[in-house]
Amino acid sequence: MLIETERLILKPICNTDFNDLKTLLQDKDVMYAYEHPFSEEECKIWFNNQLNRYKQEGYGLLGVFLKENNKFIGQAGITKQNINENMVDEIGYLLKKEYCKKGYATECVKALKEYGFNILNLDKIYSIIRDNNISSQNVAKRNNMIKTITIIKHYYNMDMPHYVYCITKDEFLKERN
Repeated sequence: MLIETERLILKPICNTDFNDLKTLLQDKDVMYAYEHPFSEEECKIWFNNQLNRYKQEGYGLLGVFLKENNKFIGQAGITKQNINENMVDEIGYLLKKEYCKKGYATECVKALKEYGFNILNLDKIYSIIRDNNISSQNVAKRNNMIKTITIIKHYYNMDMPHYVYCITKDEFLKERN
């Protein structure tokens, strides 16, 4: 499971990536959609969840590394998520704040769509985006994903509205022609 783009390499995280991942997850600016930076224990759980996803589903959130120097800049991938009692495949990502607004998120999502439709043979791919996360909404739109519904996620003792964006394999194939 290795995905290359023009500037990035997405690959499974391993034990040597834990401290970089922890730095990402403990940054309050990066984690604003979660309403809090993660504790040490939450970081360990998040990390182990990714390792378990690789084993159970064969995919999950990958480390995002710059090609030029192999520097860890974030995490992106496809995971199973619950939308109204249905499990769907969702593209998600978190990037270190100094790497935001440089096109990396759009590049990741584009590559993950290719991977999801061409390698995993998915029929639909979703992105579930917090209502106040305008940047990620714009990334979804740049990747031809359409807002379909609004859901409420209950997290950290709060109800949080999220927009659900989606693209089908047929729409993906049309955009490529």
